[in-house]
Amino acid sequence: MSDTPDDKPRNALTGRAAIANIRRMLKGEVSFPVDEAAAVEMVEAAKPVQAPPPEDPPFHGTAEEVVAGFESAAQKSPQGLEYWSARELMALFGYGKWKNFQEVIKKAQIACHQSGHRISDHFAEVGKMVDIGSGAERSTMDIQVTRYGAYLIAQSGDTRKKQVAFAQTYFAVQTRLNETGQAQYQRVSEDQKRIDLRDRIATHNKHLASAAKLAGVVQPMEYAVFQNHGYRGLYGGLDVSGIRQAKGLPSKAQILDHMGSTELAANLFRATQTEEKLRREGISGRENANAAHLEVGQKVRRAILDIGGTMPEKLETAEDIDKVRKRLTNGDAPSLD
Repeated sequence: MSDTPDDKPRNALTGRAAIANIRRMLKGEVSFPVDEAAAVEMVEAAKPVQAPPPEDPPFHGTAEEVVAGFESAAQKSPQGLEYWSARELMALFGYGKWKNFQEVIKKAQIACHQSGHRISDHFAEVGKMVDIGSGAERSTMDIQVTRYGAYLIAQSGDTRKKQVAFAQTYFAVQTRLNETGQAQYQRVSEDQKRIDLRDRIATHNKHLASAAKLAGVVQPMEYAVFQNHGYRGLYGGLDVSGIRQAKGLPSKAQILDHMGSTELAANLFRATQTEEKLRREGISGRENANAAHLEVGQKVRRAILDIGGTMPEKLETAEDIDKVRKRLTNGDAPSLD
């Protein structure tokens, strides 16, 4: 089937050539085309090419502005439950079209279901009246999203968007604080925070090992390589041995046992997000699993950089967690060594 004028792509170069030909025809330098279709095609080609508007709005803000936007967008239901409007989240996450953002929401809902939660508990569809001008309104669909739901949306978003990268870190931290009780969590000591986070990592590392096994990481040596990929991503290329050296630890020391609460939180985020990625995307094969762990580690590192945090390899080496547990159990004062 032959191309029609509408089928052929036009660009600025084609348009300029067509205009030049028309000028030559008007000057009598060349004859006008006899064929009607050719004439129509030439005129169509001469029309200015209208560049489509960008699908997503540009973003030039900071992490602090994104965080402030999230906080101010939170609403309360008549029952006192906190929620976000998905329509408002769409703009906060840097999406320009509702249709595209709906695909992100669908992925988040799948992750919600796979995590053992009821979708309806975290994503409630509602009708919303919007102004269409001249005092008229029309009803449009919206979704009321809980904090956990917003967190899942952040994890399902396009991480090439800075807003999404900022949001991933923001909601991860805020969700953890909300689960623990933010005011109480801020009052506890660094030792208690470390113990809490270290225990969580121990639990989530079991979940991560299970997800990695499903992906094809079976043997202990394979899992060690898999873990090293995650550490390399988060620690700027350092594997377990490199981290020990950077922290001044003995060759057989467990690096997680010598991390402060900030560093443990970053590693908890890496572990939970890698597990979710492996399960959500159905990743198969050792190499693919290793690449996924490396990628997640790199994104967590990038998020830390974006919000002005200290890189994990630069954080202070903490006291052995076993000594901390014994000290708190016995009620002893912290060591001054």
